[in-house]
Amino acid sequence: MTLPSDAFRLVASRPHEPLRTFHPRRAPLGPEREDALRHLWPRLGFSVHDAGSPMPPSPDGTLDTVALFGRSAPVVLEIGSGMGETTTAMAAADPARDYLAVEAHLPGVANLLGLVDRAGLTNVRVAHGDALDLVRTAVAEESLDAVHVFFPDPWPKARHHKRRLVQPSHVALLRSRLRLGGTLHCATDWAAYADAMLAVLAADPSLENTVDAFVPRPPHRPVTKFERRGLDLGHEVRDLVFRRIR
Repeated sequence: MTLPSDAFRLVASRPHEPLRTFHPRRAPLGPEREDALRHLWPRLGFSVHDAGSPMPPSPDGTLDTVALFGRSAPVVLEIGSGMGETTTAMAAADPARDYLAVEAHLPGVANLLGLVDRAGLTNVRVAHGDALDLVRTAVAEESLDAVHVFFPDPWPKARHHKRRLVQPSHVALLRSRLRLGGTLHCATDWAAYADAMLAVLAADPSLENTVDAFVPRPPHRPVTKFERRGLDLGHEVRDLVFRRIR
């Protein structure tokens, strides 16, 4: 049985690798999450960076989502699924699509596995590691129905802006994996990052905003615990939904 390891941390820390878009951190799992990893990982999870990962490849070396989910269905990529509450709720309300959640922090992976199991969901799989690495190396072009980027690290200091997930090169990569008509949905509670996101997405000639600027939170996106904390602090949450047009 192959369990997730620290391999992605080693890869992300090597010189000349792409800059991390997340803060690496360690936290204890606890017995319940350790049990979830032990029993659910072989069926529902895979590691982005582990050579022994059970991730099923297709003949061209990309991720075989039909083998992964056991069916052919539109795929939603969730980048940074956190503790998994949002992914679980959205997947439960959207059984016609499959959800591939990628999370760099092991407690979140384990918690999501437990939530998925308790909800009896069959349309969620969980990857441990750097989502951008997975997209670069294993996600086929024009294979995704949607990409969700909810509350990524804002990297508020100017010298760290180069680490932000939503920047031109990353957006171009993600857009290339969307089918025509597929959507890129971002959300943040940092006003300056929201404005930067809007500028970056609007500058991509192959993306089209679904509204003039920001959209009200779509009813299908649940309010997360993280989001509630931001709202309690007086932060304004902004959503952006762009569609691939060419």
